[in-house]
Amino acid sequence: MTTQERFLKYVSFPTMSDEGSKTCPSTKKQLVLGAELEKELLEMGLEAHLDEFGYVYGSLPSNCKDVHPAVAFIAHMDTSDAAPDSPIKPKTILYEGGDIILNEEENIVMEENEYLSSFSGLHLIVTDGKTLLGADDKAGIAEIMTALECLIESNAPHGDIKICFTPDEEIGRGADKVNLDKLGADYGYTLDGGALGGIEYENFNAADAIVTINGFSVHPGAAYGAMRNASLIAYEFNSLLPAGEIPSKTKDYEGFYHLVSMSGEIEKAELRYIIRDHDRAKFEDKKQKMQSVANELNSRYGHDTVSLKLRDSYYNMKEIIENVPEVLKRAEDAMRAEGVEPWNSPIRGGTDGARLSFMGLPCPNLCTGGHFFHSRFEFAVVEHMNKITDIVLRMMKDTANF
Repeated sequence: MTTQERFLKYVSFPTMSDEGSKTCPSTKKQLVLGAELEKELLEMGLEAHLDEFGYVYGSLPSNCKDVHPAVAFIAHMDTSDAAPDSPIKPKTILYEGGDIILNEEENIVMEENEYLSSFSGLHLIVTDGKTLLGADDKAGIAEIMTALECLIESNAPHGDIKICFTPDEEIGRGADKVNLDKLGADYGYTLDGGALGGIEYENFNAADAIVTINGFSVHPGAAYGAMRNASLIAYEFNSLLPAGEIPSKTKDYEGFYHLVSMSGEIEKAELRYIIRDHDRAKFEDKKQKMQSVANELNSRYGHDTVSLKLRDSYYNMKEIIENVPEVLKRAEDAMRAEGVEPWNSPIRGGTDGARLSFMGLPCPNLCTGGHFFHSRFEFAVVEHMNKITDIVLRMMKDTANF
């Protein structure tokens, strides 16, 4: 089966995760794809297991006499809730420039721009404009599985190859239940990036913040000196944060406060934020700023008016990866051997690899050939997915030389 065929098969499985769920995996439909991947790994001859938390583990033992480090290839099964996950209706087109009509009946068009035009002459897999595609991260799964099948068929020498497909990455829980002892790898690579050639080993430090405001309601005609409007105080809280440090006004290594949701009435209001920064010191400063704003409002309106809950999510994996440069070099060498010049840019987000790195498994992130993730305009480039499959296959074969 080709990478393209596998990818089209996997995107037919709806696998959206659910942040509001308390279970692991957060949605049962992720288990359906997990069971299929377990089945395919077993049919290839691997040791494979889908555990109760929705993690798929696979192991291909070394066929070399010498002992080599065990290398893991990792991707996530879930998709974002930023756009519907079904029914996904993909189609493959030869893009020759111009706008792409995704849905003629509903006049849904992906308009040409400089970025899209750069893919002219290539085959793109797109949606009908009503759902996401699922390239994030089923492209990564398809590339790993196809490379693995090619490796087995070639009977080439290789070291221990480990596979892990995780649930719930999109809601920040992808590494929560990973069993590193069961995985048994010395280091790994997540395939969860975008454009061809990308090797990412710098990501945001990340935290979640929940701001709860307690108000006091009385009749507005008798409100003077008594009413404490929680919704207005919530507005005031946000106004005291740096206005320029939001996602739409920051780029590259610049961090931000992102107001994700807000709700409120007179007696109760809630603001939910995510806090991000590549620099650990600046990250800590941002959290302290949130607390300072809460303290200031409590001094104005009463000590129990504003409560703030902060929870760190993950940290910048550069702190770990820079200590094992050989892990990056092996990926870079494989790309160059396949005619692809590697490049790095800081991830303005996070991956399972960030948390896995701090758990003891150095794990940079590799490209998948997908674009416009979390969008109805998401697409994948067939030729680039094939090239990434070749790169992963080379990395698997190179394990015999580590």
